[in-house]
Amino acid sequence: MCPFNYDLTGKKVFVAGHRGMVGSAIVRRLATEDCEILTAERKDTDLLNEEQTRRWLERHRPDTVVLAAAKVGGIGANNALPVDFLCENMRIQLNVIQSSHAVGVDRLLFLGSSCIYPKFAKQPINEDSLLSGALEPTNEWYAIAKIAGLKMCQAYRQQFGRDYISAMPTNLYGPGDNYHPEHSHVPAALLRRFHEAKLADAPSVAVWGTGTPLREFLYVDDMADACVFLLKHYSEREPINVGTGDEVSIGQFAAMVAEAVGYLGKLEFDTSKPDGTPRKLLDCSRLLSLGWKPKTSLQEGLPKALHDFLDGGGRHLHVTSDAAE
Repeated sequence: MCPFNYDLTGKKVFVAGHRGMVGSAIVRRLATEDCEILTAERKDTDLLNEEQTRRWLERHRPDTVVLAAAKVGGIGANNALPVDFLCENMRIQLNVIQSSHAVGVDRLLFLGSSCIYPKFAKQPINEDSLLSGALEPTNEWYAIAKIAGLKMCQAYRQQFGRDYISAMPTNLYGPGDNYHPEHSHVPAALLRRFHEAKLADAPSVAVWGTGTPLREFLYVDDMADACVFLLKHYSEREPINVGTGDEVSIGQFAAMVAEAVGYLGKLEFDTSKPDGTPRKLLDCSRLLSLGWKPKTSLQEGLPKALHDFLDGGGRHLHVTSDAAE
């Protein structure tokens, strides 16, 4: 169990990226804690701007920072916008982490992504696999930025003794996802595609790739719960994986989404589109050994995500909360 304990009672916790999927879920989860939640509106503070970021942190002086702000997107967006995914994420991370140190923030949680690991990493992927092989080319720009972010946390810990930690989530889905038709991740893209096909009474829906890659999917409110758990109970240099330990093929997942939506047509796999990494299952034994475990199955989570989409909860943001394809 957990030898380390960090008490959030009375603490001021800044959630960077609070309007994104992960950030908003973390805000919901922190609302159950006896702490003060701080958020920065983009119109007032642009995290891509170093001076604005520093001034905001100097003014509000949080005790703890959760860095959930990032530019995210699926395979198509990563392929089309490599400069944006590399440079914007590097700027956000540098500005928030560097400024947090400058104003005396001693506790910071950086949210990375499972795409930091090599394309052909041994499965399930443990944290020691980092930098042991080549990345998946379809999202390497985003992955490199995220690797830099976790290394920044390690560097500030080593040089200045800052208690900065990093969590690497698996593929996320749920309320607040980005349902952009071109730039969304697999769960949101399929929810939208099947819903539109159902409305149009379309006979079939195209799914990218062969349908054979294996993925695990974590409900975003479970991810938020893990983040709060780690803030309270984790203080190590090494990043820590956050996932479910369960995996399904993209084909199986697409069928589950179709069932949740109520779409009865045919699934057609577009093999001209990339598959991405053939398998990506995280080894979450370190986190599980600390006493945390996920609560929401896909059968429970997908209808909740669909309800959010139908209720207009999705968004088409350029800078949003972190997630991984």
